[in-house]
Amino acid sequence: MEYDYVIVGAGSAGCVLAGRLSEDPDVSVALVEAGGRDDKFEIRVPAGFSKLFKTGDDWNFTTAKQAELSGRELYWPRGRVIGGSSSMNAMMWVRGCQRDYDQWGVPGWSYDDVLPYFTRAERRVGSNEGGVYGTSGPLYVSELRSPNVTTAAFLRACDELGLTRLSELNGRGNEGYSPTPVTQRRGRRWSAADAYLRPAMKRPNLHVITGAAVDRVVFDGRRAVGVEHGGVRIGARREVVLSAGTIGSPSLLMRSGVGAADELREAGVPVVRELPEVGKNLQDHLSSGVFVECLQPVTLTAAESLGNLLRYVVLRSGMLTTNVGEAVAFIRTSDDEPAPDIELIFAPVPFVDHGLSKPAGHGLTVGVVLLQPDSRGRVGLSGGDVVIDPAYLSVETDVRRLVAGLRMAKRVFTTAAMKPYAGGPMAPYWGPESDEELAQWVRERAETLYHPVGTCRMGTDDASVVDPELRVRGVAGLRVVDASIMPTLNRGHTHAPAVMIAEKAGDLIKGAG
Repeated sequence: MEYDYVIVGAGSAGCVLAGRLSEDPDVSVALVEAGGRDDKFEIRVPAGFSKLFKTGDDWNFTTAKQAELSGRELYWPRGRVIGGSSSMNAMMWVRGCQRDYDQWGVPGWSYDDVLPYFTRAERRVGSNEGGVYGTSGPLYVSELRSPNVTTAAFLRACDELGLTRLSELNGRGNEGYSPTPVTQRRGRRWSAADAYLRPAMKRPNLHVITGAAVDRVVFDGRRAVGVEHGGVRIGARREVVLSAGTIGSPSLLMRSGVGAADELREAGVPVVRELPEVGKNLQDHLSSGVFVECLQPVTLTAAESLGNLLRYVVLRSGMLTTNVGEAVAFIRTSDDEPAPDIELIFAPVPFVDHGLSKPAGHGLTVGVVLLQPDSRGRVGLSGGDVVIDPAYLSVETDVRRLVAGLRMAKRVFTTAAMKPYAGGPMAPYWGPESDEELAQWVRERAETLYHPVGTCRMGTDDASVVDPELRVRGVAGLRVVDASIMPTLNRGHTHAPAVMIAEKAGDLIKGAG
């Protein structure tokens, strides 16, 4: 089996890239995915995403023990299915702000450089004040069809607290509050596979290979010439592209002999190219939150009733169309912050332990997300196993910002707007008050918001893993195209930039061809 391009990973970026490269009928493209088909009902129904966690459609990663999080090992879900994490995320389309991309300092990747790739991807359904969104792209970005009554109360609470209502969330600045734009079409999840891959699969030059976990990139000297899975080789005449994600792409590079030489030798991997930063620079959005009882039985606790199921199947409306995180607010915890450093996410349900725990009774959540962590971790190899160590809270400023964010979340529930709904603390939240107690709460219960980036950092310096055209330094015929190339996290969510990166990469690769 030999193709012009071999793409590893059919996630947010891989689906986009497969769709764009296969537009040229004169090239052949293979898209290789470890998981299977995306045909489960829980993928299609927006509210069902947490039911995919810890199933065969999930890589089900676990971090190393986190010293600053009470020694806990954290669960990291990542999609192992066509569509990748876009088939099991909360569908929040949140690009971030202008500063996020300008701060990368990489030629060709400033906000104004990448903005056309966001709008190229988008097909906005709903409000579009100022023409912020694209309207003719393949990826539907819509408003929630049936937002909860308590979500409207949260938005009024934000106004009461003096925050700014954003006419559109995805403009150049994002300080303020807004309902959440979602990647849905008529109340149904619209993944990267729906948008880019499924239409492209009609083309004879695109070959999708599922159930194939790639073991390594095959090199001829220092040129990538294919990949290998289970002893089967898939050749690449032009390029191999890794779109396996922030964990998969660096670990695959390392298993193929590209990384820190001493770490590779320790893992028994022959060195092809020494590139010490592979796997370093790991960043993630850490999330804490405030949970309170809801005084009225109006929350998503009742979402799985037969009536709601029938309403969804017949009308594509009702509670099952929710993405859970129905509204957001981006705030600065200090005047010294140049842009928002905390995101508040409102969920009209007690979203505990990734939605895997179902507390009894009705409750509400304001999640608190650290947007710009100073802490940096790593992805590495230990024998044949992948080690994920995000080193959460290893820099004290991260704790301070989260504590300040929790204080703001607590204020939300004291507003007149929330008074008809917000009751007392709801377990496991125990109502911490002092800075020390709030920091303890963070250490005891904080979890990932599912946004790891940075482990194949893009840059102009020799130490960076990929150059501004996403080519792996020091080897030929190999690129990385996914969120792992992001030098720093965006003040938003990572599905949108992953799609943007792949849209831009499509042009870069076509230009090189």
